[in-house]
Amino acid sequence: MEAMTDIANAIVLLLNFIVVPGLSYGSQLALGALGITLIFGILRFANFAHGDTMAFGTMVTILVTWWLQSKGVSLGPLPTALLALPVGIVFTIAIMVATDKLVYQHYRHHKAVPVTFMIASMGVMFMMNGIVRFIIGPNDQRFLDGERFIVRARDFKASTGLSEGLSIKVSQGLTIVIAVLLVLALFWFLQRTRTGKAMRAYSDNEDLALLSGVNPDRVVLVTWILAAILATIAGTLYGLDKSFKPFTYLQLLLPMFAAAIVGGIGNPIGAILGGYVIAFSEVMVTYAYKKVFVYLLPGSLEPSSLMQLLSTDYKFAVSFIILVLVLLVKPTGILKGKVI
Repeated sequence: MEAMTDIANAIVLLLNFIVVPGLSYGSQLALGALGITLIFGILRFANFAHGDTMAFGTMVTILVTWWLQSKGVSLGPLPTALLALPVGIVFTIAIMVATDKLVYQHYRHHKAVPVTFMIASMGVMFMMNGIVRFIIGPNDQRFLDGERFIVRARDFKASTGLSEGLSIKVSQGLTIVIAVLLVLALFWFLQRTRTGKAMRAYSDNEDLALLSGVNPDRVVLVTWILAAILATIAGTLYGLDKSFKPFTYLQLLLPMFAAAIVGGIGNPIGAILGGYVIAFSEVMVTYAYKKVFVYLLPGSLEPSSLMQLLSTDYKFAVSFIILVLVLLVKPTGILKGKVI
C-alpha cells in the first residue's frame, strides 16, 4: 500500500511540474508559432517582429484591463483581461495592417527577396519594442484578477490523503481551453471558407492562385488579421500565466521560431506539434527529479544531487539546440514544411 502511495505522489509531482506547465506553455508557444508559420507560409518571410507584436497586443489588453478594474468591472472568478482582449486584438490588427501598408507592401510590389522582408521586420521589431517600453515601461506588470486556482494543492492533499498536492491555475486552464478552441476555429476557417481556401492556394502556388482569380491583397490582409489575433491572445495568455515584461516577449521569439521550424515551417499542424515539443523539452530538461526518485527508489538508492540536467536559466538553450539539430537532420521539420 505504501509503495502505491509513493508512486501516486511521484505521478502528482510530474503532473504538477511537467505535464500541466508543459501543456500550458506549449499552448502559448503553439499559438505564437501558428502566427509565425502563417506569415511565412503565405507572405514568405520570417517575421522577427512577432514577439513584440504579442507584447503590443498584451500591453493594450493590460491598459484596458486596468481601466475596467478602476471602474469596478470584473468577470467574477475569471480574469477581467478576457473582456479587454477584443480591444487589444483590434489595436494589434490596426498596427499590423498599417505596418504592412507602410513597410512590407513596398517590398512586395518590388518583388524583394525574403531576406529584405526579414531585415525590415527586424526594424519593425525594434520600433514595436520601443513603443511598448515607452507606454507601459520595462518592468513586470501584473494584471491577473479573479480566482487564481482551479485545483488547490491543499484541497487536493486533503481529498486524496497524498503528501504531494496538485495545483492547476485558472490561467493554465484558460490557456489550454482557449488554445484548443482557437486552433479548431482557425482550421475550420482555412479548410471550409472560400477565403481560407484562397489563402491555402496562394501559399501552395502564388502564380496559379492569381491565375485562378485569387485576390492577393485580400489574402495578405486576412493573413495579418489572423496573425494579430493569434499574437494578442498568445501574449495575453502568457502574461496571465506568468507576468508581462516586454523583454520576455523578445526572448520568446526563439522558442516560437524553434517550434515553427521543428514542426515544419509553413505547416500549421507542425507549428502546434512543435510548440508542445519545445515546451515539454524545456520543462523536462530543467526540472529537478530528485524528489520523484525519492518516492520511487529505496532509501539506499536515493540520489544526493538534484537530478537536474540543466538550470532553468538555460531553458532557452534547449530551444536553440533542438532547432539546430532539426535544421541539420531534417530541414523541413517533423511534418513536411517548406525548406528554410
